[in-house]
Amino acid sequence: MHPVVRGAGALGLAAVLATATAACESGSGTGTAASGPSTASVAPSTPAATASPAVPPLPASLTGQQLDWQPCPAPSTAQGGDGAAPGAPWECATLKAPLDYGKPDGQTVDLALIRAVATGTGGQPRIGSLIYNFGGPGGSGVVTLPALAKDYADLNARYDLVSFDPRGVGNSAGVRCLDDAATDASAAVDGSPDDPAEVTALDAANSGYTAACEQNSGTVLPYVDTVSAARDLDLMRQVLGDAKLHYFGISYGTELGGVYAHQYPGNVGHLVMDGVVDPTKDPEQSALGQAKGFQLALENYMKACAAQAGPSCPTGQGGDEGTRRITDLLASLDSAPLPTDGPRVLTQDLAVLGIAAALYNQNSWNALSVGLQEAMQNRTGTTLLALADAYGGRDQQGHYSNQSAANRAISCADDRSRYTATDVQGLLPAFRQASPVFGDFTAWGLTSCNGWPVRGSADLPEVSAPGSAPIVVIGNTGDPATPYEGAGAMARQLGAGVGVQVTLQGQGHGGYDSGNACLKQAVDQYLLADRVPAEGTTCS
Repeated sequence: MHPVVRGAGALGLAAVLATATAACESGSGTGTAASGPSTASVAPSTPAATASPAVPPLPASLTGQQLDWQPCPAPSTAQGGDGAAPGAPWECATLKAPLDYGKPDGQTVDLALIRAVATGTGGQPRIGSLIYNFGGPGGSGVVTLPALAKDYADLNARYDLVSFDPRGVGNSAGVRCLDDAATDASAAVDGSPDDPAEVTALDAANSGYTAACEQNSGTVLPYVDTVSAARDLDLMRQVLGDAKLHYFGISYGTELGGVYAHQYPGNVGHLVMDGVVDPTKDPEQSALGQAKGFQLALENYMKACAAQAGPSCPTGQGGDEGTRRITDLLASLDSAPLPTDGPRVLTQDLAVLGIAAALYNQNSWNALSVGLQEAMQNRTGTTLLALADAYGGRDQQGHYSNQSAANRAISCADDRSRYTATDVQGLLPAFRQASPVFGDFTAWGLTSCNGWPVRGSADLPEVSAPGSAPIVVIGNTGDPATPYEGAGAMARQLGAGVGVQVTLQGQGHGGYDSGNACLKQAVDQYLLADRVPAEGTTCS
């Protein structure tokens, strides 16, 4: 029961995949539903997720709070990470924000922050704080920023690099659902059911997961939506002492940045979007686009593998032959999971997750070849299981971070659509055509919000930002998780003179950390020298 998550994004995946290799409303689908999502069965027991756009002003006790920066502790289980404190130069603090922005004097929530103060290298003056969100939703920025900091070292000369665990994530009132053993059991349920009994089992697993979330985190579930998280960003801006928000959003972080720009266009300083979520697509369209995106990335991997490894490539010459080899493997795993070097087995669902995880970064394609070779020839699943665990936030001790729980809670708080098994069965032909490998899994993932106890706040995120300073929107033509077309859609929705699209003709999710010098220079000049790239700038 592991859908490929919404805008799955950084989530520290560059770091996670490096470990695994030892070495989430994204998409751009244009398909039409065979039947619209059902809503009649939903009877939310809690209020709608977001307040009116007009909210009361915040009290001075929040806007004037002084952060107590201290050396960072080791990550908590909920945050994930490798268990080691990041050490210097990293400092951590806690920011208090309203649980409900409609009641700013009421209950508060503690948000975990991390920063590295600007180094001053080169003698240039400090610009301010540059706040990062690495995606998910559900990724811990407190863990991810230090893991990826080398990619942003040049920016650290003039910015304090700052990130945070968004509300509902990690140490920021992290959503809790199932315990580790129950999560393992839930993950063992077939996420692409083939018969009525398996459909019933998937529905039961979803219901059990939802009930556990409501029981353990019911107080925060109505308030983990993206609109509230955007308001948190503006509170951070004020408390950090910045007149304007400087922000770097990746994957789902681009949606958060767009929602912020819509709410506070006059407060936008420099804002970068990388690996862009398409704000014009509903969950079905996004999932279909993601199925197409992962299939395209898989085909690009297979083509490269065939060129480099020849007959020893596990997917042969790629194309239809490679896809058939993978679908044959997955079909065999449906009835006969493979052993690994531990007590667990590689199931069909976990194999799909492992393959998807490796497609996020071209540097992990070798690990995918190793994993497929093991599974197809040696009939073992160790490497693909390691990739799947990294993607799903499960460490080697069997503990899960809360990224999957947070992903579901935030997605369901945002998205108004609710899809039933009947809806999905009508959609399956289109999804299978989009991807023989990923189609079923992305389609069935749509059912995860059915019966959720909080109404979704909107059909689509509102990101129009008239009056905002220019925003750089990066699209990667080979992006599997947030297909390239989403960048153009975001730029258009932001508005004329606001969204400035930059294209990377590359592979993997996002662009800035790909190592492409042209793209890095364009973004760095924007952030450091206030030089907005020319519209349509393309790097290859």
